[in-house]
Amino acid sequence: MTKLNQKSSLELKHRNRRWFLGQCGVGLGSVALSQLLGEIGHSTVDSLQVDPLSPRAPHYFPKAKKVIFLFMAGAPSHLELFDYKPQLTKFDGTLPPAELLKDYRAAFINPNSTLLGPRFKFARKGKSGAEISEILPHLSKVVDDISIVKSMTTDAFNHAPGQILMNTGSQQFGRPSLGSWLTYGLGSESQDLPAFVVFSSGKKGPSGGNSCWGSGFLPTVHQGVVFRNSGEPVLYLSNPKGVDSNLQRDSLDTVRDLNRMRLEKIGDPEIATRINSFEMAFRMQTSVPELMDISHEPQSILDLYGAKPGKPSFANNCLLARRLVERGVRFVQLFHESWDQHASLTKEIGKNCKDTDQASAALIQDLKQRGLLDETLVIWGGEFGRTPMVQGYDTDGRDHHPKAFSMWLAGGGIRSGYTLGETDDLGFNIVRDKVHVHDLHATLLHLLGFDHTKLTYRFQGRDFRLTDVHGNVVKQLLA
Repeated sequence: MTKLNQKSSLELKHRNRRWFLGQCGVGLGSVALSQLLGEIGHSTVDSLQVDPLSPRAPHYFPKAKKVIFLFMAGAPSHLELFDYKPQLTKFDGTLPPAELLKDYRAAFINPNSTLLGPRFKFARKGKSGAEISEILPHLSKVVDDISIVKSMTTDAFNHAPGQILMNTGSQQFGRPSLGSWLTYGLGSESQDLPAFVVFSSGKKGPSGGNSCWGSGFLPTVHQGVVFRNSGEPVLYLSNPKGVDSNLQRDSLDTVRDLNRMRLEKIGDPEIATRINSFEMAFRMQTSVPELMDISHEPQSILDLYGAKPGKPSFANNCLLARRLVERGVRFVQLFHESWDQHASLTKEIGKNCKDTDQASAALIQDLKQRGLLDETLVIWGGEFGRTPMVQGYDTDGRDHHPKAFSMWLAGGGIRSGYTLGETDDLGFNIVRDKVHVHDLHATLLHLLGFDHTKLTYRFQGRDFRLTDVHGNVVKQLLA
């Protein structure tokens, strides 16, 4: 056999199955891809391999497909809202039992800190008979649609670590947030809006900052996108002067092609993120202004929420959250700061409830009447609770308390009209059905179709997950 024939034989030998699938499939794949692109539009990222937010199936059929998290940053007092303690009223102004504070350390609590009775009246509401504070009159009307958890507990004592733990499963910076894990696992159903959107209202943003919605070590395409309440909804979304849509489209096409060449060469997922971000921004120039314009909502809906077009508020953000999940956005988070009442508790928590109660309840009603509540999981709560003792320097304030606090959940496979857990007579320690933050996360992922132990991402040589090495599904909360 000549050397030329030997060379040809070796070339044929190496044209094996892997080569065939890798090379010969390009033509057929291109035909199918072209057809798909014809259906979903030119501006869509035109390679499924570079769209990290394409929809994906969870481990099993989910009860919930979307999440709205109403995060009350600053830690609302469970003792003024959900966890009524007559004994606190009875012993208001007296010293707590010595054994209660044995080995207990808190920033502003000392042995002379007296018990502080609840500042408001409670009453049983709905068919479920849940005890609700008088400063939550609107939530009282939908109490049979929610589950109240009175036995939440956490490991963090201060705001930033507590908020980061509640949102990422760790007190340390650099872990992916709940919304990022969800978009990593499920992708997005929206072509024209981000998969994970964040709003902020109240006096300031959360103490945990961007880490509360960051992507950590996940590709940055999974981090939350902050929508602003005034001015441009998203910074730098508008074209500069002299740049029209045609010029922008041509520029994006060129940059996309260059990025794709680089992606094919080195496989860096951040390049796929960049491609996706440019294309998403192009589409958002049309979709976001339409989304943010709530003036076209019926007046009855605006009145239901207490929303006013053009006037930033928590109410407007709740209405926008409904509009976002309608459009396929996977995770919407509303931060309302601050519930940190170390002083002026009666006045300030009353104001917070006035700002948030009507819209929170309206969101439940609106989702329900539109048939969206069954597939949308709504969560309300903060990072920890407050002490039953008054702070040392004020007679109307409570300190941080990680041992016990309350949250509520609705929709998305959550049992309705149910109250879980119990604290002691002073609301200090949990005595029944303790639910740790990790347990809450495990339950949320379960409702979204995931085994929390198997939704992992390999980083620095090991597999990470939202619940770390902890967490159990709280089966009592499941419908």
